[in-house]
Amino acid sequence: QVQLVESGGGFVQAGDSVRLSCAASGRIFDNSLPAWFRQAPGKEREFVAVEGWRDSSPLYADSVKGRFTISRDDAKNTVYLQMNSLEAGDKALYYCTKPPYSKFGSTAARDFGPWGQGTQVTVSS
Repeated sequence: QVQLVESGGGFVQAGDSVRLSCAASGRIFDNSLPAWFRQAPGKEREFVAVEGWRDSSPLYADSVKGRFTISRDDAKNTVYLQMNSLEAGDKALYYCTKPPYSKFGSTAARDFGPWGQGTQVTVSS
């Protein structure tokens, strides 16, 4: 069974940068669109970013556009989320995942899976 393991979270100050990593135990990101979601306490899991298909640009949530960048290293079966200019509102548990081909274009959490255990990002203002 493929596993996703997120890492890189921690306690940071507002304005800082953090890079999250998501290592897959297999090549599940091949021909797929890696994505990141986040979930703050008491809130639903929300879309953050998803890779673009072939030459298309990635898609970002409005709240992170211009600050976050998603990337991938297929040789390492790893996906990254570079987060710059962090804000208090970015505090959440961050998850990586992917959609099945039939759900390409979706940003709804219910259409994605599998999920890792998440990595916590806490931003202090």
